[in-house]
Amino acid sequence: MRRSKTTKISSKAASRPADRANGGSLAEGRRVLKIEARAVQALIERLDAQFAKAVDLLLRCKGKVVVSGMGKSGLVGQKIAATMSSTGTPAFFLHPAEGIHGDLGMLGRADVLIAISNSGETQEILQLLPSVERMGIPVVSMTGRMTSTLAKNSDVALDVSVSEEACPMGLAPTASTTATLAMGDALAVALLQKRGFKQEDFAQFHPGGTLGRRLLVRVKDLMHGGSEMPTVSEAVPATAAILEITAKKLGMTTVADANGRLAGIITDGDLRRFIQQGGDFAKVTAGELASRNPKTIAPDDLAAKAVERMERFSITTLVVTEGEKVLGVIHLHDLLKNGIV
Repeated sequence: MRRSKTTKISSKAASRPADRANGGSLAEGRRVLKIEARAVQALIERLDAQFAKAVDLLLRCKGKVVVSGMGKSGLVGQKIAATMSSTGTPAFFLHPAEGIHGDLGMLGRADVLIAISNSGETQEILQLLPSVERMGIPVVSMTGRMTSTLAKNSDVALDVSVSEEACPMGLAPTASTTATLAMGDALAVALLQKRGFKQEDFAQFHPGGTLGRRLLVRVKDLMHGGSEMPTVSEAVPATAAILEITAKKLGMTTVADANGRLAGIITDGDLRRFIQQGGDFAKVTAGELASRNPKTIAPDDLAAKAVERMERFSITTLVVTEGEKVLGVIHLHDLLKNGIV
């Protein structure tokens, strides 16, 4: 018993340094996030007519938006350019050091430059300005010093200054890069709205992966139509419907009236319930067994909408219709297999 008690006490003692270490890490993490959150919050309060001017300038751009920055500002600039490109504003990143050694040839007179420098005195950025000015290219700057050389030589200067960095030494760009990134997102989204950019437009720039499939694939691309579609006339015996369900392997069949219009559907669930009630399949028609007013969807609807309807009504199939015409059936398995869910 004594040995067990000693072990227990030792275990507690051993855990205390780890607890203290975890507590210190959590406290530091919270401190950093609070500082960065305050930096972004301060941007909201400072946002003024200069931001609106920057958006209008970028919106009128007939060429491309060119984003440039050194070091961490350059990494932020790459993300800003990528976000703009994917939301309807053609943009690319120009490394300023490469720019002053030949890559300025990438710039066109119809472009707009977004120059990023926290100090506003980054030499590689400043060395771009004379050439940019000769070409008549407008400059939107993001800087932490509104009295800097960069700010003074910009058509629009956006203030992304912060009261403190999250780095305890005040050296590593942390809160300042977060603020700049947030300002870039604000510009991109404001431009998106000004352009009337829609979900369908976004899909055109994201054809790959799950996102592209959810935004591009339509019901008609995945439905079972033609000879693959399970269907029977409402006048045939219920046993014929069972054979059709078995043959088409979708767990259901559509039921058509005498004019070929959708009269209902019969599912595996309908068959089970009929058996539980003591029914005799030989004595009923498909029309008598069918569930009326089934859930339908249009062929041009997004496949993602089919998922939403199936989830809402807790079903696994939808009948695809266009007016009174039945075109096919779409099953949850098809949506899963194609990565829509």
